[in-house]
Amino acid sequence: MQSLTDRTRAGINSFLSGESRGLRGRLLFAGPAVVASVAYMDPGNYATNIQAGAGYGYQLLWVVLMANLIAMLFQGLSARLGIVTGRNLAELSRDRFPRPLVWGMWAVSEVAAMATDLAEFLGGAIGLSLLFGLPLLAGMAVTAIVTYGLLMFEGRGFRPMELIIGAMVGVIGLCYLAEMLIAPVDWAAAGAGMATPALPDAMALTIAVGIIGATVMPHAIYLHSGLTQARARPRNAAERRRLVSYSNTEVVLALAVAGMINVAMVIMAASAFHRGHSEVAEIETAYHTLTPLLGGAAAAAFLVSLIASGVSSSVVGTMAGQMIMQGFLRVRVPIWLRRAVTMVPAFAVVLAGVNATQALVMSQVVLSIALPVPMLALLYFVSRRDVMGELAVSAPVMALAGAGAVLVLGLNAVLLAGAFGLSLPFLAG
Repeated sequence: MQSLTDRTRAGINSFLSGESRGLRGRLLFAGPAVVASVAYMDPGNYATNIQAGAGYGYQLLWVVLMANLIAMLFQGLSARLGIVTGRNLAELSRDRFPRPLVWGMWAVSEVAAMATDLAEFLGGAIGLSLLFGLPLLAGMAVTAIVTYGLLMFEGRGFRPMELIIGAMVGVIGLCYLAEMLIAPVDWAAAGAGMATPALPDAMALTIAVGIIGATVMPHAIYLHSGLTQARARPRNAAERRRLVSYSNTEVVLALAVAGMINVAMVIMAASAFHRGHSEVAEIETAYHTLTPLLGGAAAAAFLVSLIASGVSSSVVGTMAGQMIMQGFLRVRVPIWLRRAVTMVPAFAVVLAGVNATQALVMSQVVLSIALPVPMLALLYFVSRRDVMGELAVSAPVMALAGAGAVLVLGLNAVLLAGAFGLSLPFLAG
Protein backbone atom coordinates (compact mmCIF):
# COMPACT_ATOMS: atom_id res chain seq x y z
CA MET A 1 0.00 0.00 0.00
CA GLN A 2 1.30 3.47 -0.91
CA SER A 3 2.06 5.85 1.93
CA LEU A 4 0.26 9.19 2.24
CA THR A 5 3.41 10.92 1.00
CA ASP A 6 3.68 8.64 -2.04
CA ARG A 7 0.02 9.21 -2.92
CA THR A 8 0.49 12.96 -2.58
CA ARG A 9 3.54 12.95 -4.86
CA ALA A 10 1.73 10.80 -7.43
CA GLY A 11 -1.26 13.14 -7.34
CA ILE A 12 0.97 16.17 -7.85
CA ASN A 13 2.67 14.59 -10.85
CA SER A 14 -0.72 13.64 -12.31
CA PHE A 15 -1.98 17.20 -11.92
CA LEU A 16 1.18 18.70 -13.42
CA SER A 17 0.87 16.48 -16.49
CA GLY A 18 -2.79 17.44 -16.97
CA GLU A 19 -4.13 13.94 -16.25
CA SER A 20 -6.19 15.20 -13.28
CA ARG A 21 -7.84 18.52 -12.50
CA GLY A 22 -9.99 20.22 -9.89
CA LEU A 23 -9.70 21.73 -6.43
CA ARG A 24 -8.68 18.46 -4.79
CA GLY A 25 -5.64 18.24 -7.04
CA ARG A 26 -4.68 21.84 -6.33
CA LEU A 27 -4.83 21.22 -2.58
CA LEU A 28 -2.00 18.69 -2.94
CA PHE A 29 0.35 21.61 -3.63
CA ALA A 30 -0.44 23.10 -0.21
CA GLY A 31 2.20 22.17 2.32
CA PRO A 32 5.67 23.71 2.11
CA ALA A 33 4.53 27.31 2.56
CA VAL A 34 2.13 26.27 5.33
CA VAL A 35 5.02 24.65 7.22
CA ALA A 36 7.28 27.67 6.60
CA SER A 37 4.50 30.05 7.66
CA VAL A 38 4.69 28.73 11.23
CA ALA A 39 7.96 30.63 11.55
CA TYR A 40 5.95 33.83 11.02
CA MET A 41 3.59 33.25 13.94
CA ASP A 42 5.94 31.79 16.55
CA PRO A 43 6.12 32.96 20.21
CA GLY A 44 8.71 35.58 19.28
CA ASN A 45 5.93 37.27 17.31
CA TYR A 46 3.72 37.20 20.39
CA ALA A 47 6.37 38.96 22.47
CA THR A 48 7.17 41.70 19.95
CA ASN A 49 3.55 42.18 18.90
CA ILE A 50 2.37 42.55 22.50
CA GLN A 51 5.02 45.20 23.11
CA ALA A 52 4.12 46.95 19.85
CA GLY A 53 0.39 47.03 20.52
CA ALA A 54 0.53 47.83 24.24
CA GLY A 55 3.19 50.51 23.93
CA TYR A 56 2.25 52.16 20.63
CA GLY A 57 -1.34 51.16 19.93
CA TYR A 58 -1.93 50.67 16.22
CA GLN A 59 1.05 52.80 15.10
CA LEU A 60 3.40 49.90 14.26
CA LEU A 61 0.94 47.85 12.20
CA TRP A 62 2.62 49.13 9.05
CA VAL A 63 5.81 47.34 10.14
CA VAL A 64 3.91 44.03 10.38
CA LEU A 65 2.42 44.56 6.92
CA MET A 66 5.75 45.53 5.36
CA ALA A 67 7.58 42.61 6.96
CA ASN A 68 4.92 40.20 5.72
CA LEU A 69 5.22 41.43 2.13
CA ILE A 70 9.01 41.02 2.27
CA ALA A 71 8.50 37.54 3.72
CA MET A 72 6.17 36.56 0.86
CA LEU A 73 8.76 37.61 -1.69
CA PHE A 74 11.70 35.80 -0.10
CA GLN A 75 9.78 32.62 0.73
CA GLY A 76 8.56 32.49 -2.85
CA LEU A 77 12.14 32.81 -4.10
CA SER A 78 13.35 30.13 -1.67
CA ALA A 79 10.64 27.71 -2.84
CA ARG A 80 11.56 28.46 -6.47
CA LEU A 81 15.22 27.70 -5.77
CA GLY A 82 14.40 24.25 -4.38
CA ILE A 83 11.98 23.41 -7.20
CA VAL A 84 14.30 24.45 -10.03
CA THR A 85 17.64 23.14 -8.72
CA GLY A 86 16.57 20.18 -6.58
CA ARG A 87 18.96 21.54 -3.94
CA ASN A 88 18.40 23.63 -0.84
CA LEU A 89 20.04 26.98 -0.09
CA ALA A 90 22.58 25.58 2.39
CA GLU A 91 23.72 22.88 -0.08
CA LEU A 92 24.16 25.37 -2.92
CA SER A 93 26.09 27.73 -0.64
CA ARG A 94 28.41 24.91 0.43
CA ASP A 95 29.13 23.88 -3.16
CA ARG A 96 29.57 27.33 -4.74
CA PHE A 97 31.04 29.66 -2.10
CA PRO A 98 34.63 29.74 -0.73
CA ARG A 99 35.17 27.49 2.27
CA PRO A 100 35.82 30.32 4.82
CA LEU A 101 32.58 32.02 3.76
CA VAL A 102 30.69 28.73 4.09
CA TRP A 103 31.96 28.26 7.65
CA GLY A 104 31.00 31.83 8.53
CA MET A 105 27.52 31.41 7.04
CA TRP A 106 27.04 28.18 8.95
CA ALA A 107 28.13 29.77 12.25
CA VAL A 108 25.76 32.73 11.84
CA SER A 109 22.93 30.44 10.78
CA GLU A 110 23.46 28.17 13.80
CA VAL A 111 23.29 31.18 16.14
CA ALA A 112 20.07 32.22 14.41
CA ALA A 113 18.68 28.68 14.76
CA MET A 114 19.42 28.71 18.49
CA ALA A 115 17.82 32.16 18.89
CA THR A 116 14.80 30.84 17.01
CA ASP A 117 14.51 27.79 19.21
CA LEU A 118 14.87 29.94 22.34
CA ALA A 119 11.76 31.90 21.37
CA GLU A 120 9.75 28.89 20.26
CA PHE A 121 10.63 26.65 23.17
CA LEU A 122 10.09 29.31 25.82
CA GLY A 123 6.79 30.37 24.27
CA GLY A 124 5.30 26.89 24.39
CA ALA A 125 6.56 26.39 27.95
CA ILE A 126 5.11 29.72 29.13
CA GLY A 127 1.73 28.82 27.64
CA LEU A 128 1.65 25.40 29.31
CA SER A 129 2.80 26.76 32.67
CA LEU A 130 0.11 29.44 32.67
CA LEU A 131 -2.71 27.25 31.39
CA PHE A 132 -2.07 24.32 33.74
CA GLY A 133 -0.34 26.09 36.63
CA LEU A 134 2.96 24.29 36.05
CA PRO A 135 6.42 25.58 36.99
CA LEU A 136 8.15 27.01 33.91
CA LEU A 137 10.78 24.23 33.91
CA ALA A 138 8.01 21.62 33.96
CA GLY A 139 6.35 23.38 31.02
CA MET A 140 9.66 23.24 29.17
CA ALA A 141 9.97 19.51 29.83
CA VAL A 142 6.44 18.86 28.50
CA THR A 143 7.16 21.01 25.43
CA ALA A 144 10.34 19.02 24.78
CA ILE A 145 8.50 15.69 24.96
CA VAL A 146 5.63 16.81 22.73
CA THR A 147 7.87 18.34 20.06
CA TYR A 148 10.11 15.27 19.98
CA GLY A 149 7.03 13.06 19.56
CA LEU A 150 5.81 15.15 16.63
CA LEU A 151 9.25 15.09 15.02
CA MET A 152 8.97 11.30 14.79
CA PHE A 153 6.33 11.77 12.08
CA GLU A 154 9.03 13.23 9.82
CA GLY A 155 10.22 9.68 9.20
CA ARG A 156 6.91 8.93 7.44
CA GLY A 157 7.52 11.45 4.67
CA PHE A 158 6.56 15.05 4.14
CA ARG A 159 2.75 14.83 4.00
CA PRO A 160 1.90 13.75 7.59
CA MET A 161 4.04 16.58 8.98
CA GLU A 162 2.44 19.10 6.61
CA LEU A 163 -1.03 18.08 7.79
CA ILE A 164 -0.06 18.22 11.47
CA ILE A 165 1.49 21.67 11.13
CA GLY A 166 -1.47 22.84 9.03
CA ALA A 167 -3.87 21.77 11.79
CA MET A 168 -1.90 23.78 14.35
CA VAL A 169 -1.93 26.83 12.09
CA GLY A 170 -5.70 26.42 11.94
CA VAL A 171 -5.90 26.38 15.75
CA ILE A 172 -3.86 29.58 15.99
CA GLY A 173 -6.01 31.28 13.37
CA LEU A 174 -9.28 30.30 15.04
CA CYS A 175 -8.04 31.52 18.42
CA TYR A 176 -7.21 34.94 17.01
CA LEU A 177 -10.48 35.12 15.11
CA ALA A 178 -12.16 34.66 18.49
CA GLU A 179 -9.95 37.39 19.98
CA MET A 180 -11.01 39.82 17.26
CA LEU A 181 -14.68 39.12 17.98
CA ILE A 182 -14.14 39.81 21.70
CA ALA A 183 -11.73 42.77 21.67
CA PRO A 184 -13.09 46.35 21.25
CA VAL A 185 -11.13 47.20 18.09
CA ASP A 186 -10.85 50.73 16.69
CA TRP A 187 -10.80 49.68 13.03
CA ALA A 188 -10.26 53.21 11.70
CA ALA A 189 -7.13 53.60 13.83
CA ALA A 190 -5.96 50.14 12.81
CA GLY A 191 -6.35 51.05 9.12
CA ALA A 192 -4.40 54.26 9.65
CA GLY A 193 -1.65 52.34 11.47
CA MET A 194 -1.22 50.00 8.51
CA ALA A 195 -1.14 52.84 5.96
CA THR A 196 0.96 55.44 7.80
CA PRO A 197 4.62 54.65 8.58
CA ALA A 198 5.76 56.06 11.94
CA LEU A 199 8.52 55.36 14.47
CA PRO A 200 7.72 57.54 17.51
CA ASP A 201 11.00 56.90 19.40
CA ALA A 202 14.09 54.69 19.73
CA MET A 203 12.20 51.95 21.56
CA ALA A 204 9.71 51.80 18.69
CA LEU A 205 12.66 51.24 16.37
CA THR A 206 13.92 48.37 18.52
CA ILE A 207 10.47 46.77 18.51
CA ALA A 208 10.14 47.35 14.74
CA VAL A 209 13.43 45.53 14.10
CA GLY A 210 12.24 42.80 16.46
CA ILE A 211 9.01 42.48 14.46
CA ILE A 212 11.01 42.11 11.25
CA GLY A 213 13.29 39.57 12.95
CA ALA A 214 10.23 37.65 14.15
CA THR A 215 8.51 37.83 10.75
CA VAL A 216 11.22 37.39 8.09
CA MET A 217 13.02 34.39 9.59
CA PRO A 218 16.50 33.18 8.53
CA HIS A 219 15.77 29.51 9.17
CA ALA A 220 12.50 29.71 7.20
CA ILE A 221 14.37 30.96 4.13
CA TYR A 222 16.71 27.96 4.34
CA LEU A 223 13.90 25.53 5.16
CA HIS A 224 11.52 26.41 2.33
CA SER A 225 14.07 25.52 -0.36
CA GLY A 226 14.53 22.14 1.33
CA LEU A 227 10.80 21.48 1.61
CA THR A 228 10.33 21.91 -2.14
CA GLN A 229 13.54 20.37 -3.47
CA ALA A 230 12.22 16.79 -3.73
CA ARG A 231 8.50 17.12 -2.95
CA ALA A 232 7.53 16.86 -6.61
CA ARG A 233 9.51 15.71 -9.62
CA PRO A 234 8.58 17.75 -12.71
CA ARG A 235 9.49 15.89 -15.88
CA ASN A 236 10.04 18.83 -18.21
CA ALA A 237 10.37 22.61 -18.31
CA ALA A 238 6.62 23.18 -18.73
CA GLU A 239 5.82 21.17 -15.59
CA ARG A 240 8.56 22.96 -13.70
CA ARG A 241 7.11 26.37 -14.63
CA ARG A 242 3.64 25.18 -13.61
CA LEU A 243 4.97 23.95 -10.27
CA VAL A 244 6.65 27.30 -9.59
CA SER A 245 3.37 29.07 -10.37
CA TYR A 246 1.39 26.87 -7.95
CA SER A 247 4.11 27.36 -5.34
CA ASN A 248 3.87 31.15 -5.66
CA THR A 249 0.10 30.96 -5.12
CA GLU A 250 0.56 28.81 -2.02
CA VAL A 251 3.18 31.19 -0.60
CA VAL A 252 0.88 34.21 -1.02
CA LEU A 253 -2.09 32.45 0.58
CA ALA A 254 -0.20 30.83 3.46
CA LEU A 255 1.73 33.96 4.38
CA ALA A 256 -1.37 36.12 4.00
CA VAL A 257 -2.94 34.01 6.74
CA ALA A 258 0.22 34.33 8.85
CA GLY A 259 0.22 38.09 8.25
CA MET A 260 -3.41 38.43 9.31
CA ILE A 261 -2.64 36.53 12.51
CA ASN A 262 0.27 38.88 13.25
CA VAL A 263 -1.91 41.90 12.58
CA ALA A 264 -4.54 40.41 14.89
CA MET A 265 -1.92 40.00 17.63
CA VAL A 266 -1.00 43.69 17.51
CA ILE A 267 -4.64 44.77 17.26
CA MET A 268 -5.57 42.64 20.27
CA ALA A 269 -2.74 44.09 22.35
CA ALA A 270 -3.54 47.65 21.22
CA SER A 271 -7.27 47.39 21.90
CA ALA A 272 -6.85 45.63 25.26
CA PHE A 273 -3.74 47.24 26.74
CA HIS A 274 -2.76 50.54 25.10
CA ARG A 275 -5.22 52.73 26.98
CA GLY A 276 -4.56 52.25 30.67
CA HIS A 277 -2.19 49.27 30.48
CA SER A 278 0.52 50.43 28.06
CA GLU A 279 3.18 49.07 30.42
CA VAL A 280 2.19 45.48 29.55
CA ALA A 281 5.25 44.01 27.84
CA GLU A 282 5.31 40.38 28.92
CA ILE A 283 3.31 37.36 27.84
CA GLU A 284 2.52 36.41 31.45
CA THR A 285 1.28 39.93 32.27
CA ALA A 286 -0.77 40.01 29.08
CA TYR A 287 -2.52 36.78 30.06
CA HIS A 288 -3.30 37.92 33.61
CA THR A 289 -4.48 41.34 32.36
CA LEU A 290 -6.68 39.87 29.62
CA THR A 291 -8.91 38.00 32.08
CA PRO A 292 -10.39 41.06 33.84
CA LEU A 293 -10.37 43.17 30.66
CA LEU A 294 -11.85 40.79 28.05
CA GLY A 295 -12.87 37.74 30.08
CA GLY A 296 -11.61 34.22 30.62
CA ALA A 297 -12.44 33.07 27.08
CA ALA A 298 -10.08 35.65 25.55
CA ALA A 299 -7.30 34.71 27.98
CA ALA A 300 -7.78 30.98 27.32
CA ALA A 301 -7.78 31.50 23.54
CA PHE A 302 -4.56 33.48 23.89
CA LEU A 303 -2.86 30.62 25.77
CA VAL A 304 -4.13 27.86 23.48
CA SER A 305 -2.82 29.74 20.46
CA LEU A 306 0.52 30.33 22.23
CA ILE A 307 0.93 26.62 23.02
CA ALA A 308 0.06 25.61 19.43
CA SER A 309 2.49 28.23 18.18
CA GLY A 310 5.31 27.15 20.49
CA VAL A 311 4.99 23.43 19.77
CA SER A 312 4.57 23.71 15.99
CA SER A 313 7.30 26.31 15.51
CA SER A 314 9.69 24.33 17.71
CA VAL A 315 9.14 21.30 15.47
CA VAL A 316 9.72 23.37 12.33
CA GLY A 317 12.78 25.08 13.86
CA THR A 318 14.38 21.72 14.62
CA MET A 319 13.73 20.57 11.04
CA ALA A 320 15.37 23.75 9.75
CA GLY A 321 18.38 23.39 12.05
CA GLN A 322 18.91 19.84 10.85
CA MET A 323 18.72 20.98 7.23
CA ILE A 324 21.18 23.84 7.83
CA MET A 325 23.76 21.58 9.47
CA GLN A 326 23.40 18.85 6.89
CA GLY A 327 23.52 21.31 4.01
CA PHE A 328 26.57 23.28 5.11
CA LEU A 329 28.61 20.51 6.74
CA ARG A 330 27.27 17.28 5.22
CA VAL A 331 26.69 16.17 8.82
CA ARG A 332 23.41 14.64 9.95
CA VAL A 333 22.98 14.17 13.69
CA PRO A 334 20.17 12.15 15.32
CA ILE A 335 17.05 14.26 15.71
CA TRP A 336 17.01 13.73 19.50
CA LEU A 337 20.53 15.15 19.75
CA ARG A 338 19.66 18.15 17.59
CA ARG A 339 16.58 18.75 19.73
CA ALA A 340 18.63 18.47 22.96
CA VAL A 341 21.38 20.84 21.83
CA THR A 342 19.01 23.59 20.71
CA MET A 343 17.11 23.38 24.01
CA VAL A 344 20.20 24.24 26.07
CA PRO A 345 19.99 28.06 25.63
CA ALA A 346 16.33 28.07 26.71
CA PHE A 347 17.05 26.12 29.89
CA ALA A 348 20.09 28.33 30.57
CA VAL A 349 17.96 31.50 30.27
CA VAL A 350 15.38 30.19 32.73
CA LEU A 351 17.91 28.85 35.23
CA ALA A 352 19.79 32.18 35.12
CA GLY A 353 16.60 34.01 36.09
CA VAL A 354 16.41 36.08 32.90
CA ASN A 355 12.97 37.55 32.15
CA ALA A 356 11.46 35.09 29.64
CA THR A 357 9.56 37.62 27.51
CA GLN A 358 12.55 39.97 27.33
CA ALA A 359 14.65 37.03 26.18
CA LEU A 360 12.06 36.37 23.45
CA VAL A 361 12.23 39.97 22.21
CA MET A 362 16.03 40.07 22.17
CA SER A 363 16.13 36.74 20.33
CA GLN A 364 14.13 38.36 17.55
CA VAL A 365 16.67 41.20 17.29
CA VAL A 366 19.42 38.56 16.93
CA LEU A 367 17.41 36.95 14.13
CA SER A 368 17.01 40.27 12.33
CA ILE A 369 20.77 40.85 12.41
CA ALA A 370 21.44 37.30 11.12
CA LEU A 371 18.83 37.62 8.37
CA PRO A 372 21.03 39.23 5.65
CA VAL A 373 23.12 36.04 5.34
CA PRO A 374 20.41 33.83 3.78
CA MET A 375 18.71 36.80 2.10
CA LEU A 376 21.80 37.84 0.14
CA ALA A 377 22.78 34.24 -0.68
CA LEU A 378 19.27 33.57 -1.98
CA LEU A 379 19.30 36.68 -4.17
CA TYR A 380 22.68 35.65 -5.59
CA PHE A 381 21.47 32.21 -6.64
CA VAL A 382 17.99 33.01 -7.98
CA SER A 383 19.40 35.73 -10.24
CA ARG A 384 21.93 33.42 -11.94
CA ARG A 385 20.92 31.73 -15.17
CA ASP A 386 23.65 29.09 -14.72
CA VAL A 387 21.82 28.01 -11.55
CA MET A 388 18.17 28.69 -12.41
CA GLY A 389 18.12 28.46 -16.20
CA GLU A 390 15.09 30.10 -17.79
CA LEU A 391 13.47 30.43 -14.34
CA ALA A 392 16.04 32.90 -13.07
CA VAL A 393 14.07 35.81 -11.61
CA SER A 394 13.43 38.91 -13.71
CA ALA A 395 15.02 42.30 -13.17
CA PRO A 396 11.86 43.87 -11.63
CA VAL A 397 11.55 41.06 -9.08
CA MET A 398 15.25 41.35 -8.26
CA ALA A 399 14.81 45.10 -7.76
CA LEU A 400 11.95 44.50 -5.30
CA ALA A 401 13.89 41.82 -3.45
CA GLY A 402 16.98 44.00 -3.35
CA ALA A 403 14.95 46.88 -1.93
CA GLY A 404 13.60 44.56 0.78
CA ALA A 405 17.10 43.40 1.66
CA VAL A 406 18.40 46.99 1.77
CA LEU A 407 15.53 47.98 4.05
CA VAL A 408 16.30 45.17 6.50
CA LEU A 409 20.03 45.92 6.40
CA GLY A 410 19.33 49.62 6.97
CA LEU A 411 17.12 48.95 10.00
CA ASN A 412 19.77 46.65 11.41
CA ALA A 413 22.46 49.31 10.97
CA VAL A 414 20.33 51.93 12.74
CA LEU A 415 19.62 49.50 15.58
CA LEU A 416 23.31 48.74 16.04
CA ALA A 417 24.14 52.45 15.98
CA GLY A 418 21.66 52.99 18.80
CA ALA A 419 23.05 50.02 20.74
CA PHE A 420 26.53 51.55 20.61
CA GLY A 421 25.25 54.89 21.88
CA LEU A 422 25.38 56.85 18.63
CA SER A 423 22.79 59.63 18.45
CA LEU A 424 19.76 59.14 16.22
CA PRO A 425 18.53 62.72 15.64
CA PHE A 426 15.76 61.69 13.22
CA LEU A 427 13.94 59.84 16.00
CA ALA A 428 11.63 61.88 18.19
CA GLY A 429 11.83 61.60 21.95
